[in-house]
Amino acid sequence: MSRFLEALQERVLLCDGGMGSRVQAMDLDVDADFRGAENCTEVLNLSRPDIVLQIHKDYLSAGSDMVQTNSFGGSPITLDEFELGDQAHEINRLAGTLAREAVESMAGDGRERFVLGSIGPGTRLPSLGHVDYDSLEDAYHIQAAGLIAGRVDALLIETCQDTLQIKAAVNGAKRARKEAGESLPILVQVTIETTGTLLVGADIAAAATVVQSLDVDMIGLNCATGPQEMAEHVKWLGEHWPKSFTVQPNAGLPELVDGAPYYPLGALEMADWLRRFVDEDGVGLVGGCCGTDVPHIEALDAMLRDLADDGYRPAPRAREVDWVPSIASAYSAVPYRQENAVLSIGERCNANGSKKFRELQEAENWDACVEMGRDQVREGSHAIDVCTAFVGRDEIAEMNEVVSRMRGSVNVPLVIDSTELPVLKSAMRLYGGKPLINSINFEDGEEPAAKRLQLAKQFGAGVIALTIDEEGMAKTAEDKLRIAKRLYAYAVEQHGLAPSDLLFDPLTFTICTGNEDDRLLGVHTLDAIEMIAKELPDCQIILGLSNISFGLNAAARHVLNSVFLDHAVRRGMTGAILHVSKIMPLHAIPEREVEIAEDLVFDRRRNDYDPLTEFLALFEGRKAAKDEAKVRPENVGERLSQRIVDGDKQGLEEDLDEAMGDEPPLDIINTHLLDGMKVVGDLFGAGKMQLPFVLKSAETMKAAVAHLEPHMERIEGQQKGTIVLATVKGDVHDIGKNLVDIILTNNGYKVVNLGIKQPIANILSAAEEHTAQAIGLSGLLVKSTVVMRENLNEMSRAGLKIPVILGGAALTRAYVEEDCVQAYACGRVAYARDAFDGLGLMDKVVNDQFDSHIQGVAEKRSSRPVNRKKALGRAKTSGPVDPAIGPAKREALSADSAVPEPPFWGPRIIARVPVPALLPYLNERMLYQFQWGYRKDGRSLEEYMAWSKEELRPILKRITDVAIQQDILIPQAAYGYWKAAGEGDDLVLFDEDGATEVARFALPRQAEGDGKCIADYVLDASLGPAQRDVVALQVVTMGQNASDTARDWFGEDRYQDYLYLHGLGVEMAEAMAEYTHKRIRAELGYAAEESRDLEKLLQQEYRGSRYSFGYPACPKVEDQSMILELLGADRIGIELSDEYQLHPEQSTSAIVILHRDAKYFSV
Repeated sequence: MSRFLEALQERVLLCDGGMGSRVQAMDLDVDADFRGAENCTEVLNLSRPDIVLQIHKDYLSAGSDMVQTNSFGGSPITLDEFELGDQAHEINRLAGTLAREAVESMAGDGRERFVLGSIGPGTRLPSLGHVDYDSLEDAYHIQAAGLIAGRVDALLIETCQDTLQIKAAVNGAKRARKEAGESLPILVQVTIETTGTLLVGADIAAAATVVQSLDVDMIGLNCATGPQEMAEHVKWLGEHWPKSFTVQPNAGLPELVDGAPYYPLGALEMADWLRRFVDEDGVGLVGGCCGTDVPHIEALDAMLRDLADDGYRPAPRAREVDWVPSIASAYSAVPYRQENAVLSIGERCNANGSKKFRELQEAENWDACVEMGRDQVREGSHAIDVCTAFVGRDEIAEMNEVVSRMRGSVNVPLVIDSTELPVLKSAMRLYGGKPLINSINFEDGEEPAAKRLQLAKQFGAGVIALTIDEEGMAKTAEDKLRIAKRLYAYAVEQHGLAPSDLLFDPLTFTICTGNEDDRLLGVHTLDAIEMIAKELPDCQIILGLSNISFGLNAAARHVLNSVFLDHAVRRGMTGAILHVSKIMPLHAIPEREVEIAEDLVFDRRRNDYDPLTEFLALFEGRKAAKDEAKVRPENVGERLSQRIVDGDKQGLEEDLDEAMGDEPPLDIINTHLLDGMKVVGDLFGAGKMQLPFVLKSAETMKAAVAHLEPHMERIEGQQKGTIVLATVKGDVHDIGKNLVDIILTNNGYKVVNLGIKQPIANILSAAEEHTAQAIGLSGLLVKSTVVMRENLNEMSRAGLKIPVILGGAALTRAYVEEDCVQAYACGRVAYARDAFDGLGLMDKVVNDQFDSHIQGVAEKRSSRPVNRKKALGRAKTSGPVDPAIGPAKREALSADSAVPEPPFWGPRIIARVPVPALLPYLNERMLYQFQWGYRKDGRSLEEYMAWSKEELRPILKRITDVAIQQDILIPQAAYGYWKAAGEGDDLVLFDEDGATEVARFALPRQAEGDGKCIADYVLDASLGPAQRDVVALQVVTMGQNASDTARDWFGEDRYQDYLYLHGLGVEMAEAMAEYTHKRIRAELGYAAEESRDLEKLLQQEYRGSRYSFGYPACPKVEDQSMILELLGADRIGIELSDEYQLHPEQSTSAIVILHRDAKYFSV
């Protein structure tokens, strides 16, 4: 073992910080220092070795136990971009030499220090087709050889974004190591983005599975994010990774602050986080990446000394790990041992066994080949067997075509199935996951098996081993076990394959020929499974299941395969190559069929009974059940109605053209299409259709009407009626109103949608201009309920009697049917809970049933007791509060609470935060359930979130990707710190002198309970200017483009995407508020107090609280004007509406209180 690995076992080691970020902070000359190769840090090894040497020495002086060479971008492929590729070996050798010189210059203090040879990912990723595997491995080989020549102690392959790139780098490093006769350790660090995966898609389990299969000495995380975003992945490694592991985070997520790039994580906060990783998770090596500097390393050194018994370095914390042997796709790991199931390997992508796949392959319909793989995943397959071998075809080329497509489109591992070594080699060079090689055997001696095992070790693959030797296929259980033991000795003991990566196939043969010699072949296989499982328990056992039933018709095969599978699993089989959808649970098979199948398997013949004959007779003439496909009705009108319900546009125009042959377009709309929309409404009302699917139906309806319109004569009065819709004055929320627009428009009504912030004069003018039968008013804010009532009063004074429909999140049925009805002299006001309620009410308006509906509602309500104590839009009143309460509470709360020291006073702008940086703070449940309208439908919360991860996260990724590509979301914030004090129930903010008052917030106090008030959580004003507390203010926005783009999509009839984008914008604003609030806590030194689990952060598991205006403890929305003025919020485009609402809509502001006891409360 190398001395470096021995040191890791003895103590936690400290690596250095960022090299590139330190170089970028210097004022270097492009020509003189970089020799014209701007941003090529590695050229400094040639041109300015003094700079590189000094950076190394600075980190070593700060306490680092090692330095990384200045060779991150030292691959010949990357250096070629600067015309330096031919100097790659020398540049890397110099990088190692400079780092070694720095370490040796510090030798006088007696500390042991090391040099890590840094190998970055380069700029081209093989899984994305940027570069071929061999070229990449050769480049890494040259780089590693140079570093080894420069006397590094270990090779660190860092910032890995693609598991296939990891394989190329590791294999290139191993080649260089072997040529140099060295045994240097190889370390791999992966970079997990804020999405929770590597750039190419692997999660931490998949990445670790691949890295572990390559026999590297250490895995770790570095770059991309700060430590908090890494926390769940660090926890996973601590619980599962069997060796030592590393963490080197960035100094937070980069931002643009006051026009300059900025990494927000301070040295002490980073030390707090890494202390937790060392102490709680057993991390063995820590350090910094982008944005970290000497102070960060000094803080980490102090942290490790503080943890150490000897005052220097702590021993690594002992861990109990649960490593689960697995295979992996490019996305996720799949355990060999499935819980309560077998590892199901789909058999249909095999040119030898599937006629359909062979025909698709012959037609070079590669997309359809991939879809066959995806179909098997949907059926439940855990892996997909791929075989492209058949006569007259180019097996290598066609295997490459399939694998290169499936690696990104099929999210389960592949089984590369070929008898030809060149085919296996070619496929291995394309696949970044951990596949299975199918297969090895001893039919032609040991040499073919040796070559395949070497390939498996090189690329990190499991191996299926058939019980075949030079004498042929083993038939008896004893022969199967004998060959299995020989295979084990050869693969595991001689070639170093992990026992868990060896999958025995003890072979099964058909028992349906009627030949005497074949009758017990199934029994022999079952016995062999049991014997192998007992003697070689760490290995896997699989079967090509369908061989057992070869020769029978399909219906009989499905039954026999299912019965044999059940017995094989009971004996110890762990996996099978099969057609998952054709396997039936035994309880679903008639008892008589199971009984005869078992008699066939175990050869229970009697004088007058042959189970094979009985089984054949039982299924004679019977066909296997067909997979049910959705069948469209023959009648075109019914087809059109069904298309509306299903939201199916595929073939819509053809059906419409057919229907116009028999019916005029207007009849098609009013009969078939509106029938479909009525079914949609009924399903939604019954809770059987989710809102996004309603919008998909509406999009289909809109497309159908658009296709029919050119064929229709425009006749006045074709619409069923007209309504004017508006969001009331001061309210910028329009999602609910627009959903009403969608449903009414697609049910034959003319909708005049005025938009947001509409004064009553505009609404009434539009109603008169368009001769509207009704007015619909919407509002989300509590304040809007008051505006609605005032609007109704105004309409009463004007003597109007037009029906009014009210809706919005802040309204209640009682408020509308009592307060609002009273405010409108004619009483013609109704409450719409949702868009379909609005449709029902409009139907009543145009059919002269609205007044009878209002009368019926009034009669029902008159018989119920009424609560007049509290009403929407009215402030709760209480008796006088003792003025001594505030000072007394403040004195008690401040007794053991120190005032924090902010890093600056006044406001600061965060001009731009990358959208991916906010995703960890996104409340997915709020997004899916409350913004997008996907109901739980009887699921528990845990079940709902598991379902949403599979079904809704792909939608989230798609919309987020669009938002990033089109620059739709522009996250910005203004925040800052002010001196503060409490005076009575007022929170008073002061200038930096602590005496000049700059703002005063009058806040309510609880009349009951603990009598809480926000002003209690700061020091009392009576203590004077010298003893002030600290309060933070913040306002965040997603920018006006988010609202504008959503409205554009609405106008383009992209209703479903409109809903998705609007909801995402709202929740991303909340995520930005969480992000900014976390930034504030970190700057004040409270990072160590909060939960490392981001989910728990969303449940307020942190110090203090963020109080937004409009909520009970902080109700005066007009007070936001003071916050916006102090923060200079106009610099990020935020302003207040006439009713004191933030504009753009996806914005939110808050007062941030830092006292540990400050939490949400109601007044």
